[in-house]
Amino acid sequence: MSNVLLAAGLVASLLSAAPAAAALPACSSPPSDRELASGAMRHDLSREQLYFVLPDRFANGDRANDTGGLPGGRTDNGLDPTSKYYYHGGDLPGVIDRLDYIQRLGTTAIWLAPVFKNKSVQGAEPWASAGYHGYWVTDFTQVDPHFGTEAQLKELIAKAHSRGIKVFLDIITNHTADVIDYAERADGYRSSGAFPTLDKEGRPVDLTAIANQNAARGGSSWPDLTVDSFPYTPVFRTPSDATAKSPSWLNDPTLYHNRGNSTFEGESSVEGDFFGLDDLATQDPRVVKGFEEVYQDWITRTGVDGYRIDTAKHVDMAFWRQWAPAVKSHATRRGNADFFMFGEVSSADPAVTSPYVTDGKLQATLDFPFQSAARSYVSQGGSARALADLYAQDYRYTTARTNAYGLPTFLGNHDMGRFGGFLRTDNPGAGPAELLSKDRLGHDLLFLTRGQPTVYYGDEQGFTGAGGDIDARQDLFASKTDSFNTDEVIGGSPGSADRYDPTAPLYRHIAGLAELRRNHPALADGAQVERYAADGPGVYAFSRIDAGQRIEYVVAVNNSPEAKSVSLDTFSAGMEFEQLYPAAGSRKTSAADRKLTLSVPPLSSVVYKAADRVAGAAASPRLTLRTPADGSTGTVTIAADVAGGGFDQVFFAARVGNGTWQKLGAADNGSYRITHDVGGVPRGTRVCYKAVVKDPEGRLRSTTGSFTTGVATSKAPPPAPPASGASPSPGVDATAADVHWIDQETVAWKTGQLPSGASAQLVYDPSGRLRVEHGALNKPGYWIRLGPEPGGLTPEQLARYPHLQGYSAFKVDRRDLSRAGLARRSQLLATQHAPDGTLLNASGVTIPTRPRP
Repeated sequence: MSNVLLAAGLVASLLSAAPAAAALPACSSPPSDRELASGAMRHDLSREQLYFVLPDRFANGDRANDTGGLPGGRTDNGLDPTSKYYYHGGDLPGVIDRLDYIQRLGTTAIWLAPVFKNKSVQGAEPWASAGYHGYWVTDFTQVDPHFGTEAQLKELIAKAHSRGIKVFLDIITNHTADVIDYAERADGYRSSGAFPTLDKEGRPVDLTAIANQNAARGGSSWPDLTVDSFPYTPVFRTPSDATAKSPSWLNDPTLYHNRGNSTFEGESSVEGDFFGLDDLATQDPRVVKGFEEVYQDWITRTGVDGYRIDTAKHVDMAFWRQWAPAVKSHATRRGNADFFMFGEVSSADPAVTSPYVTDGKLQATLDFPFQSAARSYVSQGGSARALADLYAQDYRYTTARTNAYGLPTFLGNHDMGRFGGFLRTDNPGAGPAELLSKDRLGHDLLFLTRGQPTVYYGDEQGFTGAGGDIDARQDLFASKTDSFNTDEVIGGSPGSADRYDPTAPLYRHIAGLAELRRNHPALADGAQVERYAADGPGVYAFSRIDAGQRIEYVVAVNNSPEAKSVSLDTFSAGMEFEQLYPAAGSRKTSAADRKLTLSVPPLSSVVYKAADRVAGAAASPRLTLRTPADGSTGTVTIAADVAGGGFDQVFFAARVGNGTWQKLGAADNGSYRITHDVGGVPRGTRVCYKAVVKDPEGRLRSTTGSFTTGVATSKAPPPAPPASGASPSPGVDATAADVHWIDQETVAWKTGQLPSGASAQLVYDPSGRLRVEHGALNKPGYWIRLGPEPGGLTPEQLARYPHLQGYSAFKVDRRDLSRAGLARRSQLLATQHAPDGTLLNASGVTIPTRPRP
């Protein structure tokens, strides 16, 4: 059965259980206004300043560990400081030695690239490369000797904590090092639609559907799989590879997808090998439980404060729904209720990144949408509307436990490249002064807007780089790599030198911004209310305000090469505002209409602070609720309109059917919206909402609303199926007999070449109930996989069966030969499937009993 049909069946079963429209429950017994408005506006961590370190390239504190204790040359132990592809000697002792340098920058949390034991070298010369970056893990239970010891990791965490600095470990659940090969000697991606995973009996199984069910019901069911179940047959290159990984469960090849290399599109993004690395079947309950234990154990052993999760986008969502709460609960039991996890979801679209927060239960994702908008605005001189469009989607991240204020924001990184490199690429004619101004402006935007700013090591020293990946991983210590030593340095000079200079222009600029945020916490996680966005290059302006202090800050950034004057709304009339940044002293007063006029220098930013608290209106503001239209399903948006333009907070709750009321979250940025996933709710269910607005004086007002799911009154009913109950698709004729199974291993088929990515198979059913309905099989059946035989039928075969001249030849997959006898005694069809699971062809099968004369 195709995935589409399976999904349709599940939906049909839900719809059949829907309550009658006449029995819809009333929206009764909502939480009181005070109870709902008591919800938190900020959660876990929202005021951190992160510093992202690649230990190998940051500082070498112990030269004795440079080779990781391994003998031989660079292809054995991975060490070659002259090559950007190999280890350079940096380590955990080096990070410990430079904690003063990190702290003076204003850092409150260090994010360490993975420090777990890696496969030292992968590939063969001239394409060999070392695991200096930490993302090719073989042993998830110990520190890589190239970086030091577990005792030194604990020492780093303890010494950072003594300075008030947290430590986040970079972790991986998507893949391991490349240890598994394929017996087929191919690695092109094979989709689940055309090449489903088969259980031990040969039945196609939908691993993602099973994982989703397990996550929803707290189950651990899983099909019985063998190494022969997969599109490719996993094998080990050497006997030692079979036990190369730790924990030992990672050595079981049936815990991997075995589908070939990802194309980074569609399902391959989750089930494909990430550039050849062994892709774990994270749908499997054993993998979920195994990684829960691995990363819970690191919390217990080290007291680490959080995890940055690599390649989170390439792991199925059911894994996150189970894994994230389990790890978070463990940290809470260990005394760290603010344990923070943020995932790498590489996309500039908040609609793609936010579900890992709202559905996947992570606290945050790395803010790739911010990075894209910031580059567009600062480096490329784009419209301020790009920033407005970005922040207009912040509501997508809001839940009762998190929101966009916790997102780690950044300008560049070790994969895409450095911000300084983007500045050079985007502004080829710019001189040193302009590049420095733009770099400062980028960091202004990073530090003055919502989110938790992340500085990539070396950016504070003006590093640029010739590109992304290996070219953006320079040594902060005196480098022996020629290409690193010729890179342009913004605000400095190229060359081989230790670069821990606290007087470097960008270091001082970032440290100053950090101090500004520290002295004025509203600039860290106060509400961000948009005031102005130029339709083109120019000013982007906004207010920041903390609900407790109620002091308004007005921030304006200008990417234009010319000074700009703007008139902005504020929360107060006749309020005096004092300039804080870039220098203190200037004062301005808002007009009677609450407008404040500011002049913003070219490629610069300004920050003003109100002299007094924002006052509330004479009465609590009017509130209206906009609910989804009847018939809506999936992820819906609920919005509240608040009159008056004051600083207000809106809290939302929902009740589905006869269930209990649940808090959805809150909004305070002037655009009061929130999302709610009702995709699994049966049709005809009434969903009730309540919204409460709280003004600066603490006064409350509320309203309710509702809608009914799945009543699509504007759509015509679907046409009835034909009376026969079957509607064959073009090319699908199961009554034909264009296929001949002429011997145990050979099938002759009167068909053309298979379309790209498609598959051929014999499908059998011992019960005899297999048929084609509406262009698809009515049940999955049992599969005998077929592979095209490029040479066609042999002369001997054609001599025995001359009537098969011109037929294509297919070989029965050797892995399925043991079931061939049962298949030949069963009801049997020959089918072809497209990569998306569409049935392309179906035919009856003839099994000759004797050759024709």
